[in-house]
Amino acid sequence: MKHLQEDLKTHLESLQKEITPKKAYEKQVGGSHYKDMAIQPSQFINENKLPFAEGSVIKYICRHAAKGKEQDIDKAIHYLEMIKERDYS
Repeated sequence: MKHLQEDLKTHLESLQKEITPKKAYEKQVGGSHYKDMAIQPSQFINENKLPFAEGSVIKYICRHAAKGKEQDIDKAIHYLEMIKERDYS
């Protein structure tokens, strides 16, 4: 029984770590266009271990309405073109 309790405690601690926001994601340096989102693009990118170019696409798409407008869409397209060239040319 004691072994089962220890396993359960370890599992619960692991689950708590997964649902507790990481402190670095609780702040944003320079604005609030990411912090106001349900999940920050950087957290999604890091947790899914996405490469730089793919992460940049996500970042620009997520923030375009709040920050860079059409220029952020152009940046996202540019990164998509780089990905296409890198992976499919």
